Amino acid sequence: MSKRDELIEKYASDLKEKLGEETDLNLLTKVTIGLGPSIYNSDSSTISGTDKTELLTVKRNFLIKKLGLNESHELDEAIESVLEKYGKSNRNKHRAVVYYLLTKYFNKEDVYLKKGTGPR
Repeated sequence: MSKRDELIEKYASDLKEKLGEETDLNLLTKVTIGLGPSIYNSDSSTISGTDKTELLTVKRNFLIKKLGLNESHELDEAIESVLEKYGKSNRNKHRAVVYYLLTKYFNKEDVYLKKGTGPR
């Protein structure tokens, strides 16, 4: 099993155990692949829910640029909701899990599951 596959398994476990979520493994895999090498770095692979700069980066680089959403207060509310759901006290909020949850929150799975990019 590759390191990436091990991480995807770990993220799926987080979704099931910490959030009670049934995981769309295809979507989780594509979100994880989209993060590139950042998943292998302990700092960039997690998100600090208290770091305003990091949360702004999530909003600008992921929600606005990647998912194509418009700047609004709803984006901040969505990030807060996902982080709350993941657990404020949980220190290891994996970026791939947060991005997966935000993708589902906004029903933007099609950004990752477009025709020609594998099975849906």
